[in-house]
Amino acid sequence: MAENLQQLLDEKGDTVRMLRDSQLGTYIYPVVPAEFTNWRREQKAWRDTAVLYDQTHHMVNFFISGPDAIKLVSDTGINSFANFPVDTAKQFVPTASNGGVIGDGILFREAEDELVYVGRAPAANWLQFHAETGGYDVQTRYDDRSPSRPYGQAVNREYYRFQIQGPHAWAIIEKLAGGPVERVKFFHMGHTTIAGSPVRTLRHGMAGAPGLELWGPYEDHGRVRDAILEAGREFGIEPCGSRAYSSNTLESGWIPSPLPAIYSGGDIERRYREWLPANSYEAINALAGSFVSDSIDDYYLNPWDLGYGSFVKFDHDFIGREALEKIDPETQRRKVTLAWNDDDLAAILASVLDREGPGYQFFDLPNANYGSSNYDAVVDADGTTIGLSLFTGVTANEKRGLSLATVDRNVPIGAEVRVVWGEPDGGSAKTTVEPHEQFAVRAIVSPVPYAETARQEYHGGWRTAGAA
Repeated sequence: MAENLQQLLDEKGDTVRMLRDSQLGTYIYPVVPAEFTNWRREQKAWRDTAVLYDQTHHMVNFFISGPDAIKLVSDTGINSFANFPVDTAKQFVPTASNGGVIGDGILFREAEDELVYVGRAPAANWLQFHAETGGYDVQTRYDDRSPSRPYGQAVNREYYRFQIQGPHAWAIIEKLAGGPVERVKFFHMGHTTIAGSPVRTLRHGMAGAPGLELWGPYEDHGRVRDAILEAGREFGIEPCGSRAYSSNTLESGWIPSPLPAIYSGGDIERRYREWLPANSYEAINALAGSFVSDSIDDYYLNPWDLGYGSFVKFDHDFIGREALEKIDPETQRRKVTLAWNDDDLAAILASVLDREGPGYQFFDLPNANYGSSNYDAVVDADGTTIGLSLFTGVTANEKRGLSLATVDRNVPIGAEVRVVWGEPDGGSAKTTVEPHEQFAVRAIVSPVPYAETARQEYHGGWRTAGAA
């Protein structure tokens, strides 16, 4: 029985097949109800009024403290840490020695030698590995995400984490505060009090309009949540369920789940695979979609592919620097939104009623992804692969099917391409897949972020191509 990821890969012999046949299913956003009203109404709230996101349960909190805290993240991240004051945050992007992205998340500097990484597991696991094996003078604590299927068991976190977002968000924040609140700079942190509870804050902009992220002790979750919803009632605030929550990225442009670039590579990656348990995220990750290659390396994405090229700073040594220095940014793929053809999407949605043939791969609403890392081939009129579609769904605000993609740099905005929906040969052995036919969906290459409010309001560099 394999005890670590490396042993599991040796046992299976085919990394791509192992991940494509994973029985994990789709990525679950746990504990938070699927819908409070309905996903269309909740999507519209972040555009028209205000929304309360409950991010308490689906992300890892990884705490780092000690004299080498900054050195650890600097040695593993493409970002520069030459200017990272206390009470600020930044998007943290680590790469493997091959230059492929491991994942990303938000890094908070809460005190001089105290950092908190918040995000999906791959980057947290990478940080923990290096903290434990790299000789750093740090202490760490891994507060794992809540169970995907708790089955009635008690769920506890160290902190709750909310976001108030939307055009009326600041009016709600000021009502909670009892007066005017300074609109601090993007990704700057502060303090406030809600319902008698002290709260840490971060200026954020997940839905495009100015908003605030808030966190505090988990035991205050219910009291703070009730106070926010009561204060926001007159402004039309809606609590957002897990079903709508994951789809907000279609409008804002963040690609959540690239395949961690750790399944091949040199000594660092092998030691990491030997450290990762056989039931880790990386070991059971479900790889889905029409893009299939014999080589796992073909699934790795570099920072430019994902729109993080501006984050790469060669003012420090970091894992992956040598590989990234060899890359010409002007020849790399670029992140775009693909706007799906209405008739083609309608045909896919209607195929669930096909009584004669196998139909097409099921397209769930509003988030159509059926794995943890989703890779659909984007092809031109000749069927040549020119990119990868990485996150797909529907937004009631735009009334469109959209996917986030990375495409060859010479493919212009406005070009028509095809997204191959569904897996070849009738599909893989994933639990989310039934026998089906593929469908080449027409799509128009469009800006990212797709939502005009997001393009106008976001701080350059976080989800756009601006500065880090």
